[in-house]
Amino acid sequence: MLYGPTAEEVITDIVANEITSYRDLPKNLYNIQWKFRDEVRPRFGVMRGREFLMKDNYSFDLDYEGARHSYNKMFVAYLRTYARMGLKAIPMAADTGPIGGDLSHEFIILADTGESAVFCDRALLEMTPPGDDVDYDNDLQPTVDTWTAHYAATDDKHDPGACPISGDRLVTARGIEVGHIFYFGKKYSEPLGATVQGPDGQTITLEMGSYGIGVSRLVGAIIEASHDDNGIVWPEYGSPWLVGLINLKVDDGDCADACEKIYSDLRAAGVETLYDDRDERAGAKFADMDLVGIPWQLTVGPRGIKDGKIEVKHRGTGEKSEIALDGLADWIAARASGAAS
Repeated sequence: MLYGPTAEEVITDIVANEITSYRDLPKNLYNIQWKFRDEVRPRFGVMRGREFLMKDNYSFDLDYEGARHSYNKMFVAYLRTYARMGLKAIPMAADTGPIGGDLSHEFIILADTGESAVFCDRALLEMTPPGDDVDYDNDLQPTVDTWTAHYAATDDKHDPGACPISGDRLVTARGIEVGHIFYFGKKYSEPLGATVQGPDGQTITLEMGSYGIGVSRLVGAIIEASHDDNGIVWPEYGSPWLVGLINLKVDDGDCADACEKIYSDLRAAGVETLYDDRDERAGAKFADMDLVGIPWQLTVGPRGIKDGKIEVKHRGTGEKSEIALDGLADWIAARASGAAS
């Protein structure tokens, strides 16, 4: 079995052999598989394993304008994807490297343990990604221009002497790359013969771009960017479980029955739940649940069951509250609605 570092040539060859008419364009082909890269990068904890699961996709358009629109769609989609996972990703001008082309952005999240130095305008930290009303069929260039108008560069593109900002406005930090997008025109389509017949019968060489997210690497990036002294603090989108259910007294019949019902109801609603029914001290269970970092914790104990209540804790804020057992269905429905959106 062979793992490739990327798949521009393979996907371009498929298009060259399967698409012959302009009517079949634009195309955006996805390739989600394991990759292998022996990169010169810091590797520690769960960061930067050589073998990783990657989502990459490749756009094919008739002309430059169409290719830039495809690029802009992915630019905006990446901003919204990371925001949904609770990450503040900053698009930065980046070196295109061996993939090539003359336009490229890395999406970087700031973290003290970041793999490289990054430099950006402080205004970028306050910007909000486009909302649910974004229309990907409309002109997205103004949105891209708004984000790229502010200075942001990785260490290989940063020139201290030419940097247009300084002082408190310039943020110097460490960053973790969580995505990379490229426009490279005809670099692959021309030599590999990815052409179509245009409206007037002329042969058109396709314009291309590629866009990648290291899915399994993203797990490590989230952990490095979102943790505290007690462990991981998972965002709701990206956590392996949404709810952690703790049974404080596993040999108590009422607690066990209540937990089984809550667990069953959560699962039936499509809410991923980790049920801790170990015969272990309460303190150890709380510490382990904080270490794992599940966004919501439900704690069921004899005293609460007697009062008809359970404790709810939000891992990110540490806030605790009590909800009545007969009101738990509404709480579950709210979590299920968020998980499905």
